Amino acid sequence: MILTVNNITTTKEELEKLDRTDPYNVIGGYIQSITEFDSKNPDIFYEKLQVLEGTYQPLSAIMKQNIKDRMMQNDKYSYIGKSYFKGSTPENDYTPTEPYQIEITENPYTDAEEGYKKLFVQSGGADNPRGITLRLAKDGNYYIWSDSFMGTLADIRPLESTNPWV
Repeated sequence: MILTVNNITTTKEELEKLDRTDPYNVIGGYIQSITEFDSKNPDIFYEKLQVLEGTYQPLSAIMKQNIKDRMMQNDKYSYIGKSYFKGSTPENDYTPTEPYQIEITENPYTDAEEGYKKLFVQSGGADNPRGITLRLAKDGNYYIWSDSFMGTLADIRPLESTNPWV
């Protein structure tokens, strides 16, 4: 499925209004949130992530530090989120095409466990899609389950403009 994003969701309040009964919207909200990660004030991102994980799973200080460490490594906070939009590649320094689109896919195990849904997003800087597990709550909304999103913050190919090699 291709999720089209006309305007990047930039605030916690916008995410709270998101239709989270649709798991694709949750993934889309998450990808939009990581594009806005602020290295000087990561608390804004943590607040957004908390909306998408739900109040049932409070983010620990250790998890926040792990997220920050991954995002700061190789300064990928400046491009990792954009890499999940179609058209973004290392060669164009992860500049997405507009309107912004996120490709979200399923596989035979997407619905393997009742109440859970594992979806995959493709980064233009990775060979394989990265999975995120969502869990359906009694309120009818999907939430990012535990730390399943951490794989989306793993390293990808660096910006071509920073590549010193021919």
